[in-house]
Amino acid sequence: MVGGTSCYVRLRYAERIFLAGEVPKAPVAIVFGAGLASKGKPSPMLAERLETAMKLYRSGKVERILLSGANLTKSHDETRAMGRYALAKGVPREIILRDDAGFSTYDSCYRAKAVFGITRATLVTQRFHLPRALFIANSLGLDAVGVAADEGTRGPLINEGRELFSRSLALAMAIAKPPPRFLGVSEALEAE
Repeated sequence: MVGGTSCYVRLRYAERIFLAGEVPKAPVAIVFGAGLASKGKPSPMLAERLETAMKLYRSGKVERILLSGANLTKSHDETRAMGRYALAKGVPREIILRDDAGFSTYDSCYRAKAVFGITRATLVTQRFHLPRALFIANSLGLDAVGVAADEGTRGPLINEGRELFSRSLALAMAIAKPPPRFLGVSEALEAE
């Protein structure tokens, strides 16, 4: 059963995965958190996602970037680290939105629509995660396409294995549609 549901989720929106140069234009790119490295810097996986979103912005494929991640403690604030990274790379402050309650892919997608009013978006994450993110987003009513931050590469086997179970959970959540852990409000990137 797990294998079947995982396969269904993986294939359901496969045609909505594009290369960065070929993705249709969208109002916003949603960048999912992926942990922090030492000294509160984005992890290599997260930096890859941010670089891809910035590439989409600079090429005119998106107008804004929604940074969605967990703000668990003062020393682990993913969206603050993501915002600093983007600002340091020259992304204008006014195009960045922050979702500090993106505790999961489901929460990030749910909040993108319910809190930020997003109806169409490009999802930016690694290839192994993209089918689940697209399935959740589209199941929640977002018109979402995706770009793999690691175009053409395959993720580590541990990530692929984890997704086997996570995709099955995504199907259950898409059917039940529970509210996110925290609904809250949206935030613009504050001045530092």
